[in-house]
Amino acid sequence: MKSNFFKYQAQTTPHPLAMEVSHAQGSYIYDTHQKAYLDFVAGVSATPLGHNHPKVIQAIKEQLDKYLHVMVYGEYIQKPAVELTKLLAENLPYPLQTTYLTNSGTEAIEGALKLAKRATGRSEIIAAKHAYHGNTMGSMSVMGFEERKQAFRPLLPNVRFITFNNDDDLNLITTKTACVILETIQGGAGFIEPKNNYLTKVRAQCDAVGALLILDEIQPGIGRTGKLFGFEHYHCVPDILVTGKGLGGGMPIGAFTSSKKLMDLLQNKPKLGHITTFGGHPVIAASALATLTEILESDLMPSALEKEKLFRQLLVHPFIKEIRGKGLMLALIMTSEEVSNNLILRCQDEGLILFWLLFEPKAVRITPPLTISEEEIVKGCAIIIKILNSFQ
Repeated sequence: MKSNFFKYQAQTTPHPLAMEVSHAQGSYIYDTHQKAYLDFVAGVSATPLGHNHPKVIQAIKEQLDKYLHVMVYGEYIQKPAVELTKLLAENLPYPLQTTYLTNSGTEAIEGALKLAKRATGRSEIIAAKHAYHGNTMGSMSVMGFEERKQAFRPLLPNVRFITFNNDDDLNLITTKTACVILETIQGGAGFIEPKNNYLTKVRAQCDAVGALLILDEIQPGIGRTGKLFGFEHYHCVPDILVTGKGLGGGMPIGAFTSSKKLMDLLQNKPKLGHITTFGGHPVIAASALATLTEILESDLMPSALEKEKLFRQLLVHPFIKEIRGKGLMLALIMTSEEVSNNLILRCQDEGLILFWLLFEPKAVRITPPLTISEEEIVKGCAIIIKILNSFQ
């Protein structure tokens, strides 16, 4: 299997971790040798209820027995998608009431950018340095990391970059600007939170010049920060909200949400302003509905903040310079890239899954399932400290 993996499946890096997975359950992934790995990554924030959650699996199986794909998005009334979008609307501030379901987060970003251009009639897009919003051509255009983009140029024109948390750059948002797109918490850059009311200042500037504000909640959304969406911590409601990852409960999904008035613009001039074959797929929507319902009806969101405190108490070490992030979206910032790499690789050997961030080489990702227990946190943190002690 391993040789076929390298021979037939396209790779994204020269050295993938290449664990051969047998099955997964709860907070653990098992390899084909039946070794258990405690999962502190959750598929890069994509499995908030852990692996094979019974309510998610039940919802998937029930929908499988009814129907799979029947028609391209938006033509037929399919109960899982309707109930999912309704539940989102019921738990979002007005006017975020209408949702377009997509196949992935990056597709949702593409749709959000198109909607902003259609709504404003402008072409300029402002994004943040060190931002990551996906890897298709439009999403890559608003990625603030030139090294990852250069080989694929030309990309979208008329994109300008500002520094996250820098008030001096806000005057770059002008009457030429269609939209400002920001991650509520910068992910690939190292889990950087907005400071000093930064998002409310961006919101005010957008309002002043008639630009739309897009907030990318693909990673911090769906309960990971202790609230359903990260922007709720920072008193800033976007014009367009983008989500994905955890919404699917382990299935591929994306979504962008805005007011009914704005979303209706995709219906005409031209018609079919954004189209997709598989967006809103009934099995995936059923999985997402079960996931969102469980997060809303359980204590997982407030407990994420309590679990954050436990991580911060346990992960104190000279090699850990700081811990960034909120809730169960945490990044250990190590003293060097070498320490970060060695910790991640050694932890896998010891049965603990950690991972990297995209642009901050000294960061170690800790984004476990929201369902992780305190005992599992203690166990995993003990492995981290043990390995760091061995470096001294």
